[in-house]
Amino acid sequence: MQTAKREPLIHMTKRKELGSLQSWGVRLLAILLAAVVCAVVTGLITGINPLHFYQTMASGSLGTARRRWTMGKEMAVLLCISLALTPAFRMRFWNLGGEGQILIGALATAACMILLGDQLPGPVLILVMILSAVAAGAVWAAIPALCKARWGTNETLFTLMMNYVAIQLCAYYIIVWEVPKGSGKIGIINQSTEAGWLPVIGNRYLLTVLVAAVLTVFMYIYLAYSKHGYEISVVGESEATARYVGIKVGKVILRTLLLSGAICGLTGFLLVSGTDHTLTTTLAGGKGFTAVMVAWLAQFNPLGMVLSSFLLVFMSQGAAEISKIYGLNQSYGDILTGIILFFIIGSEFFIRYQLHFRKSAGKEARADA
Repeated sequence: MQTAKREPLIHMTKRKELGSLQSWGVRLLAILLAAVVCAVVTGLITGINPLHFYQTMASGSLGTARRRWTMGKEMAVLLCISLALTPAFRMRFWNLGGEGQILIGALATAACMILLGDQLPGPVLILVMILSAVAAGAVWAAIPALCKARWGTNETLFTLMMNYVAIQLCAYYIIVWEVPKGSGKIGIINQSTEAGWLPVIGNRYLLTVLVAAVLTVFMYIYLAYSKHGYEISVVGESEATARYVGIKVGKVILRTLLLSGAICGLTGFLLVSGTDHTLTTTLAGGKGFTAVMVAWLAQFNPLGMVLSSFLLVFMSQGAAEISKIYGLNQSYGDILTGIILFFIIGSEFFIRYQLHFRKSAGKEARADA
């Protein structure tokens, strides 16, 4: 006798698209649950009062004016890179070369400061530095874009490899310009003259924060309301459809990557001229890759990136303070960061899919009755 096939205990179906408010509510709930789990783990492993733990974390990020400005600067830099990568990601062009594009922009900035610092007036020098950094970043991003548009190369691998080329170029010129000779580093560029340094407005990080704010508004308007933003969305949905409606896909890819690289190059300029005044191979500090997470968590929404960049920088700054105050190594802070990111990433599953549980026999009988 043939038995009826039993329904699986759990099965999932794709949800109808949730509203923006509901989606962010799910993500917020995930963050709160992650905070509870982190508190329990902290109490069990270290014996530290979880409330004191989170107070220390908040203090490490926001406890003093200096820490708040440092956090603002870190947020601004991370936000600039995320905004740069977003147009490419919306187009399904996986630009993982942000790190290299920043370094090339920084290298161009440092070259102008070192070679032209005593030859051009201050405002002219800064203008030349900006143009050089933006152009360098744009060209660095255009190379994989051209290869993708013309020969269909894999942009993920190509942009990753370009990062390593940029690192080695910076390493080469650091040795060429090293001060003093044999030190293997440049040191503070134009420390005595401050040629090429951005002017300080209120606070030395304020200008960087303002640039990030302007870029956020620009990118939101560009993607949501401009013709270029519409074309990026169409190409991202389907290149075949884009070609059918008359959009030149190769042109859109190249134009979008020029913009992406230009903003990364501008970020390199801000780091060298505005905050660090030096060039190192680690100047970007891995933010080119962290920015991918920031953009993805915000679903490539420029306004949402403000929140996701705040969350990641807050956790990073707070973890450093925890390590210092409680004598824990940095790895413990990374564990907490991993738990929180796990919950946030996991929440996307519940935004996109719905779980269904098999009804018991009694419930099925009642339903049939």
